[in-house]
Amino acid sequence: MTDHRTDLTLGFVPLADCAPLIVAERKGFFREEGLSVRLSRESSWASLRDKLVCGLLDGAHMLAPLPLAITLGLSGPKTPMLVGLSLNLNGNAVTVSNALAAEMAAADPEGAAAGSATAIAAVVAARRQAGSPPPVFAIVFPVSSHHDQLRYWLAAGGVDPQRDIRIVVVPPPQMVAHLSAGRVDGFCVGAPWGDVAVDQGVGVTATTGWQIWNNAPEKVFAVTRAWAEARPDAHRALLRALIRAAAWLDRPQYRPEAVAMLAAPEVLNAPAASIAASLVGRPGDLLVDGLPARGPVYHRRAAGLPWRSHAAWFLAQLRRWGELPDTVDIAATATAVYRPDLYREIAWDLGYPAPAADSKTEGLRDAPWVLADPAGGVALGADRFCDGRIFDPATLDTDLAGLIAGGTATVATQRG
Repeated sequence: MTDHRTDLTLGFVPLADCAPLIVAERKGFFREEGLSVRLSRESSWASLRDKLVCGLLDGAHMLAPLPLAITLGLSGPKTPMLVGLSLNLNGNAVTVSNALAAEMAAADPEGAAAGSATAIAAVVAARRQAGSPPPVFAIVFPVSSHHDQLRYWLAAGGVDPQRDIRIVVVPPPQMVAHLSAGRVDGFCVGAPWGDVAVDQGVGVTATTGWQIWNNAPEKVFAVTRAWAEARPDAHRALLRALIRAAAWLDRPQYRPEAVAMLAAPEVLNAPAASIAASLVGRPGDLLVDGLPARGPVYHRRAAGLPWRSHAAWFLAQLRRWGELPDTVDIAATATAVYRPDLYREIAWDLGYPAPAADSKTEGLRDAPWVLADPAGGVALGADRFCDGRIFDPATLDTDLAGLIAGGTATVATQRG
């Protein structure tokens, strides 16, 4: 039975990548699409997940791999989910305490300077020899791009993230306080919290999500499949408003206005300068299309398309670390949850370019490129991994066949 109500409540966690929701509300895009939207600031990803699954939220800003895990029953009650929009690429950073940064520089100066986890490996070895406890790193949620990127980076540097360090969960806004108090030695979190730690003088950026995986997916807009089936018109209107907001956000001249929106107490409640560091950039930052490469991209480079290859990569990482049963069909799960067809239809209707392809090989390119597509050439960004490997969903079964869960070998093949 179709539900035609247009009063909706959407959840978000205070991070810079919730910006499309904030902009769509503040700039009137939701209203122009016939919707009355209330935004609900959630304290943690667990709270947001539970409220979405039980119907207290109509849709939500969500960690990119989380809808896959919810659908499979790996996080909370098993509930089929649907993703019709990727909210952004990039934005994460691995930040370490000043003390750990000094340890890294002393143990492996070259690795520390290059942003390599070999410096962490050297610290782990030194601490083990001295009988000292291993480093403690915080992530925002067990099923998250942050967890995947941190483990990928560590493994590439020779660190076994399941044995050599300790990983704990801390909500994003609490990361800086935990680092400052010495409860954690480092963390992986989305903007602006890494920059807040740097600006407060309590942390150092060890590496960024961009350096780990250029243009990696970060957050998505998710609804339950049952909600999408009951309210197709409202879902389409939401996607239209959010795509329009994302396009607005990726015009460099509007970024300062977006920073002011995000800095508000009811949104991020964070210093505008720290938010601007990732949205506008710091002096000397690498810029791509006038925007900082390490910061969130909301619309350009087909950022809004929920690539099924991204979904497959997230599921492959879960399997790599022994968290996804071999019986789960990765390709089928990616197809059921990630819906690039929904994004494509609306983007084309709005006049924005979008690939006709649903999937692509990840890791092949270290510079911007143009996808030769039946829909016309689509400008995409680099997708290089920090270890130079590639991820091809078409050969996923072969790649997974020889993998030892819990090891440091990646689910990928070396680029030739």
